[in-house]
Amino acid sequence: MNSGLPNLDLEAIRTFVAVARLKSFSAAAQHLHRTTSAISYRIKALEDRVGTPLFVRTTRQVTLTSAGVVLLEKATQIFEWLEELPDELRQVGNNVEPHFKLVINNLLYDAGAAAALLDNLSRAFPYTEFEFRLAVYMGVWDELLHNGGHMALGAPGFHTINDDFATHALGTIHWIFVVSPDHPLTQVPEPLSDDDLRRFPAINVQDTAIRLVKRVAWKLSGQKELLVPDLQTKLLGHLTGAGIGFLPEVMVREHLRAGRLVARRVVHPRSSSPLSLVWRQGTTGRVCSHLQELFVRKADVVMPLLRNVDVEDAGEIPQASDQSLRLATVLD
Repeated sequence: MNSGLPNLDLEAIRTFVAVARLKSFSAAAQHLHRTTSAISYRIKALEDRVGTPLFVRTTRQVTLTSAGVVLLEKATQIFEWLEELPDELRQVGNNVEPHFKLVINNLLYDAGAAAALLDNLSRAFPYTEFEFRLAVYMGVWDELLHNGGHMALGAPGFHTINDDFATHALGTIHWIFVVSPDHPLTQVPEPLSDDDLRRFPAINVQDTAIRLVKRVAWKLSGQKELLVPDLQTKLLGHLTGAGIGFLPEVMVREHLRAGRLVARRVVHPRSSSPLSLVWRQGTTGRVCSHLQELFVRKADVVMPLLRNVDVEDAGEIPQASDQSLRLATVLD
């Protein structure tokens, strides 16, 4: 017995699909401009080839067997793929990436904004498979360097980590120290010292870097740390009073006005965080160029992803004179 897969005739499959959809040999014959006997012969040969009946035949109509149902589903997928294949090949020939992985910094991520951007990209490049990945701090660079990321939104620093990448400065996140209104630190005279702060847990989002050295956003020596998976959970931790730390000024603005959070001056404030759009040099396709254009002109579809960023800080960014300067900027 031959255990190999049968060598199925594409025209036989096309004939099968016509009979299955029209539920009639004669109707399929008329549709395909063939004789009914020719249709019957081709279907019988196909059934012999696959080794199982595909139709239940009655005097009134034909219906699919269980095997026929499976074949119809698979055959439909094949013909849809064949119809789309020329367009897909033309897209690749026109320098459109067949697969594109966008890494998004946790500081900028918003589910609704990411979905809107995905819709924009899918409409512009219908045959590209898109993958959005969420990363934290040096994990953004790790995705680019070691996990096949094509572009990153919000890579730390204004300069590239090495010459394999190019950057476009997006702006800066400014941090503000906040606590819940009933937190004990609201009763301590400002500015708050490190000794005042280390008595309470710091809430942080853990760096997702695997091969690169993980960085800690803010934590004092001897201070307890509460690690959470994303920035939204960190915000909620501040609101409930579970811990303390810094949050993007734009993110907490409304909470401060409403009295849900209180800003406190500290002796050692956190430095602002410059963020960039980063892409791999030398392999820039049309998807990459499209994204660059959206962020450079600050298109409406991408601005919600920059809600925490002071985009005016992008301005004129001085170029790094050497790789050591670029690394120092990234790891600051």
